[in-house]
Amino acid sequence: MNKAKRLEMFQRLQRENPHPTTELDYSTPFELLVAVLLSAQATDKGVNKATAKLFPVANTPQAMLDLGLDGLKEYIKTIGLYNTKAENLLKTCQILLQQHQGEVPQSRAALEALPGVGRKTANVILNTAFGQPTIAVDTHIFRVANRTGLAPGKDVLEVEKKLLRHVPREFKQDAHHWLILHGRYICIARKPRCGACVLADLCDFADKILD
Repeated sequence: MNKAKRLEMFQRLQRENPHPTTELDYSTPFELLVAVLLSAQATDKGVNKATAKLFPVANTPQAMLDLGLDGLKEYIKTIGLYNTKAENLLKTCQILLQQHQGEVPQSRAALEALPGVGRKTANVILNTAFGQPTIAVDTHIFRVANRTGLAPGKDVLEVEKKLLRHVPREFKQDAHHWLILHGRYICIARKPRCGACVLADLCDFADKILD
């Protein structure tokens, strides 16, 4: 995909959705961190159902620690891998209190030092909570980047580096959200909805069906 096509792609995505954002419900950086940690191998809808009950009770590191392990598990037991996630969340809360005055850090290194936080989660926090032009590559974005020819790569890190290199500067802040939503609802895994895709004529996907 050439530079002109990439520019047109993001111009169209912007026209379709001028102000994209995450589908996770949150009101503070800490709530977003909790929601993203819970979202691994889970749906945003499922996470939102759990946090709708959790956050009114515990939406700070100290309040979450006060719940204790068993108390926290009661709120998130409908989410996959909840035992491990509960342990990681409480360890994260301890570190936030001990090392960051209870605040979510704004550096990649500090975020990735938190239990359960990898590069993808750190990128989501940096982008969505703190407005940094990072691009978190999940399965949806990996698929869209490869299928369309936007930023093909053999692994998520290669795709991320290519996206950061190729996405026009003015669109980098929102690129993560546009691409994940496009992959979630249009460029789906088994049978992409090419006929409903605003990018179909720009896309390199060899098997696209437009009717």
